[in-house]
Amino acid sequence: MIDGPFDLHFRLQKIDKTGDPLIRLNEMIDWEIFRSELELIRKKKRKSNAGAKGYDLVLMFKIIILQSLYNLSDDQIEFQILDRLSFMRFLGLSIRGKVPDATSVWRFREALIEASLVDKLFDKFQLHLRESGFTARKGQIVDASIIKCPRQRNSREENDKIKKGKADEIEDWSPQKQAQKDTDARWTKKNGAKYYGYKNHIQIDVENKLIRKYAVTDASVHDSNVFEELLDEDNSSRDIWADSAYRSKNQIENLSAKGFREHLQRKGSRHKPLTKWEKHGNRTRSRTRSRVEHVFGVQAMRAGTLILRTIGKTRAACKIGLRNLSYNIDRYSMLKLEG
Repeated sequence: MIDGPFDLHFRLQKIDKTGDPLIRLNEMIDWEIFRSELELIRKKKRKSNAGAKGYDLVLMFKIIILQSLYNLSDDQIEFQILDRLSFMRFLGLSIRGKVPDATSVWRFREALIEASLVDKLFDKFQLHLRESGFTARKGQIVDASIIKCPRQRNSREENDKIKKGKADEIEDWSPQKQAQKDTDARWTKKNGAKYYGYKNHIQIDVENKLIRKYAVTDASVHDSNVFEELLDEDNSSRDIWADSAYRSKNQIENLSAKGFREHLQRKGSRHKPLTKWEKHGNRTRSRTRSRVEHVFGVQAMRAGTLILRTIGKTRAACKIGLRNLSYNIDRYSMLKLEG
């Protein structure tokens, strides 16, 4: 039991000695830069000045960032804030202060979705990165990661209707059951294994390994289908790296027409294996292309494998977008510390 302020102070000192990454985030990030965008929630939701104003918007945003960094459910983030001194300090809450509950966290995230704020917050931080001197440099790398969600136990006939966009015609589904069905997620196969969910398509700059653009699709969408929308015209270099999934004759011609220099991995086949020279080229390109794997690796290391606890693409895009933003915030704080 913590009896007084001095006990709390000494406890926090011990936490600091073991290393608290959240201290770095608070020291390096000006959280107030997000307030103007977050205020759109109040403008959209609040029709009167009567009643309680609720929790501070920046506080709630920081909770959402914590949740994304550590891949916590709404109930878990409430418990961890109550239980962990490092979380309370990060949020500026006292040991006797009121902690937002799981329902408040859920409502805040729903408000972000309703106001279409996740992309705006991501873009706001991109502007802050550029103003802080972290412009996109030395080329760009594109890749995608599969984000799994709970598998749906549907019949073949139900899946056929879902693919045709006729889920509301499934007679056996009550409104309550339909609300629990994710009809936007899709199956895909990778390296012989089947996955159900969505894809997080990202583009990073080579120098800083910051996510500059992203797109969220269902898992069945081929990586190359969103390649062009991820390309950054503002990068200091025209070089582009990506794996063999993005390589096609049309893709290479389009890149060349737009003045980009492609460094796309080559893929052999049973009847046309890669030559020794092509294998050497793949190894050379991999030294740069593999930097994007570090991004996915850091996300997994911090939060573990992301399994969506949401229903539908809109909420999935919110969760994935927040995870990408959280990565950038964490990465930026490390770059600032190193620089």
